[in-house]
Amino acid sequence: MGGRQVLAARRLLAEALDGELPEHKRVLAAREVVAELGSSDRLLELTAELASGEGDPHGCARLSYRHVLGFDKLLLIDGGPHHMLRAHLWHPGRGAIGKEDIHNHRSPLASYVVRGRLAMELYAPRRDGGIEADRYQESLADESADWLLEPTGPARLHLTQVAAYTAGSTYALPAHTLHRAWCDTAEPTVTLFLETGSGRRQHTDVFTAAGPHPGAVPKVPLDVDDYLAELDALAELLRS
Repeated sequence: MGGRQVLAARRLLAEALDGELPEHKRVLAAREVVAELGSSDRLLELTAELASGEGDPHGCARLSYRHVLGFDKLLLIDGGPHHMLRAHLWHPGRGAIGKEDIHNHRSPLASYVVRGRLAMELYAPRRDGGIEADRYQESLADESADWLLEPTGPARLHLTQVAAYTAGSTYALPAHTLHRAWCDTAEPTVTLFLETGSGRRQHTDVFTAAGPHPGAVPKVPLDVDDYLAELDALAELLRS
């Protein structure tokens, strides 16, 4: 189930991430791997191979979708409980529910900016002062895999860092790190996103100052034809 590039990517991911690692070492390992796989030529070859039907198009399509934060999530390699490698295609100006939300993740992550530019802010909780926000606990519905948002009360946050990541940049974050990121250019931005699976949390924390959120947000997966078409379009974008 995979051509040369798919098999090589799976092997690299498994060698770096399948063992038991403390979180700080897992974050560093993920950052090194995503930078290696995110180089323009290698990612283009991998994407083109997947667009031709190699790998697991049916399984990956079921876990690929248009994210409410304004980008497309295309699953490239599904490493089960150990890791998931995705291409994120950020569209300037696109975003609906939650586009301003601050959040963390279920597991450590690393990302490589292939083209374009991302802006990012990091936050920390505080008892008083700072930014007023509503806090939600986000989880996935058992049957539909929709995002479920349960309000858990008011909160205050402190902005700790502002950064911009241009093409060729990497960043990596422990699971609990509060942040938000967005496309910081008028052109589409492509990032390679690596989610590790060790010790995955059952929920994430979401903070918003934009008003109440609905209790559930649908997650609509791509069908196989749309998934392969998106990969083909991504390959063309990488060639340009």
